[in-house]
Formats: sequence, C-alpha cells, structure tokens
Amino acid sequence: MPQDDRREGIKGMANPSRYGIERVAYWLMRLSGLGLLAYFVAHIYETSNILRGQVGWDEFLELTQTTEGHLFLAIVIAMCVFHTVNGIRVMLGHGGVGVGKPARPDYPYEPASQNYRHKIGIYSAILLAAIAMMYGLAVMFGE
Repeated sequence: MPQDDRREGIKGMANPSRYGIERVAYWLMRLSGLGLLAYFVAHIYETSNILRGQVGWDEFLELTQTTEGHLFLAIVIAMCVFHTVNGIRVMLGHGGVGVGKPARPDYPYEPASQNYRHKIGIYSAILLAAIAMMYGLAVMFGE
C-alpha cells in the first residue's frame, strides 16, 4: 500500500465507491439519526408554542404550511422510515438472522455477514423510505 493511500482521512472514509452499499447505509443511518435528533428538538420547541395561545400557535404553524415546510417534513418522513427499517435490519443481523454460516477465514476473506440478504435489506430500506416520502408529499400537497 503506497504511503499516499493512507492519507485520505475523512474523504477516504466517506467514499462510498470504495466500500459499496454497506458504507452508504452506514452513513445514511448516522445522518438520519442526527437529522431525527435535530427534528425532535425542533418539534419540542414548536409544540411549546401552544403555550402562547391560539394566535402564537397559528403564527408558528404558518412556517410549516409552506412548500419548503412540506419538503422538510417529507425528508423527515424518509429519514424516519429509513432509520427504522435499517435499524431492524441491523438488529436482526446482530441476532444472527441472515448472516450466514461462519467459515474459515481463508484469503481472500469474504465476510459472511455482507451477503445478498443484507444488501436486499438496505435497498428495501431505501425503497420504503422513498415510497413513504412520496406518499407524504402527496398527502401534504393534496394530490
């Protein structure tokens, strides 16, 4: 391994083409978790505006009843569905479901846990998130 290959840092670690869909799922899981945490805090703040009465509540609700607000909520729906489905896939994998049989680690080592079942789970999580996001957009925009 040349010396320069080890100096890529975060750019090399985040490169999805090097590691495949598993790395994409890893980053999407982390980013969706942080996004949902930020939404949770913002939702607590938004809900606390009801203490200002009907006028304060209606003023703040006008921020979310815009095109940008609807798009933001659709992204939150997609993050929530992806994070849930991928989390279930990870939990099942940790429990040994779909991992495959252990084998002797001969070179070149192919990890049994990174098989087609888990890749199908990742693609299913992405597909379900996209479908939920499209459904949310259809409901919010009334089409």
